[in-house]
Amino acid sequence: MSVTAIATATPSAIGSFHTRRSTNGVSRFKMSIRSSSVSVAAAPMLTKLQQDCATPLPVLRNVAASMSDDIRAGLAVDGGSDLKMILSYVDSLPTGDEKGLFYALDLGGTNFRVLRVELGGKDKRVIAIESDQVSIPQELMSATSEELFDFIASALANFAHKGGNFSGNKGEIGFTFSFPVKQTSIDSGILIKWTKGFAVSGTAGKDVVACLNEAMDRKGIDMRVSALVNDTVATLAGARYWDDDVMVAVILGTGTNACYVERMDCIPKLQGEFSPSRRTIVNLEWGAFSKGLPLTVFDRDMDAASINPGEQIFEKTISGMYLGEIARRALLHMAEEGSLFGKSVPEKLSMPFVLGTPDLSTMQQDSTEDLHTVGSVLYNVAGVESNLISRKIVLEVCDTIVKRAARLAGAGIVGILQKIEEDTKDAIFGKRTVVAMDGGLYERYPQYRRYLKEAVAELLGPETSQNIVIEHSKDGSGIGAALLAATNSKYG
Repeated sequence: MSVTAIATATPSAIGSFHTRRSTNGVSRFKMSIRSSSVSVAAAPMLTKLQQDCATPLPVLRNVAASMSDDIRAGLAVDGGSDLKMILSYVDSLPTGDEKGLFYALDLGGTNFRVLRVELGGKDKRVIAIESDQVSIPQELMSATSEELFDFIASALANFAHKGGNFSGNKGEIGFTFSFPVKQTSIDSGILIKWTKGFAVSGTAGKDVVACLNEAMDRKGIDMRVSALVNDTVATLAGARYWDDDVMVAVILGTGTNACYVERMDCIPKLQGEFSPSRRTIVNLEWGAFSKGLPLTVFDRDMDAASINPGEQIFEKTISGMYLGEIARRALLHMAEEGSLFGKSVPEKLSMPFVLGTPDLSTMQQDSTEDLHTVGSVLYNVAGVESNLISRKIVLEVCDTIVKRAARLAGAGIVGILQKIEEDTKDAIFGKRTVVAMDGGLYERYPQYRRYLKEAVAELLGPETSQNIVIEHSKDGSGIGAALLAATNSKYG
């Protein structure tokens, strides 16, 4: 919809939302009359936002090419580019032949998950999956390393005992650990630092696998970690188990990352140290990418106010943690300078991160004639009273921010595919190749999904894009970690 159409197509008197609380706590809406002229001044600001966020084909091509270049530079030497290009030590991918009972532990925040997966080989594949989620008590987030890992080990023991025996084998675990770690082998990694509100003492600089194994010893639990992986690598492994054509995995949720299957002879920093399979999964940590991105003043202000200014620019542009906040900053500017919501600016709209990406998605699914859902979200979340014109502008802001994010994510994916293609001569674009996607942003935001796929198709062209399958791999990281425990079994 054009900005002119928004500013002129609506009658001059439009209803706006006020909320009253009924005695049973349910919101009731009444309509009041407001002149539409108050939001016309915001129209040029919307035009400027759309121009600054534009992702035409040349911009996307530049981003894809820069991603490929950064991948190569990061593979050549540590610190060679913004992309860390971390070696996962996952040199053996699931084949479908895996059999037995394996466990997964997913530690990435204030909750952790434990899973038990029974594998039956090519014929039966996954026979059964059981899982449990455990909340970490607040006090343990700032406790000692031993206290935290003892708690995790006890939860593992309780879960394992519910499942009976281990078919005669020691219980083997795939450990998904979503904190900064320097991996040193498939089953060891040194914690760089805790993040996400954790301040556990005595772990930094230590092997997190050894910490967990020692805790299991203290608890008398006959289990061992066979594979330490991050969630993106586990997603690729889980998807690859079902489909041999999976070459790339991308997570688009609160945060974002990507990994892919690489030939070892294309990794100069390995210095000729190849495994028998001669291939491995490489973790890009692509949130740190920054080249050629179309940024606005709202992106720059948000970055400057963040805990890591100048870092994770790609993540701040495309992931679920930040899209709502970028939109909030744009709307606040339009409210202050363009009277988008009338003469007064709601105080709540000035609160950082009060508007979440799920709110943007909810508003964009609104198909009512008066955009009732948009009005409800604006009032309930940000205290904003709106008329139909301002609601339409809000939707355009949401769409502009989300379209840019999804198209840039699509360009990043194409950058990975192009790099692999250049080294393998038609091994990617000349046949079916699957990109496994996971994460709440991709799963629950239809417009994001559509814009991402459209960008990939635009960049690759109609013929090549038919061979590239972008497929949702729901909860692939859980089963993927268990599969990597099986693939790297020390006792099988």
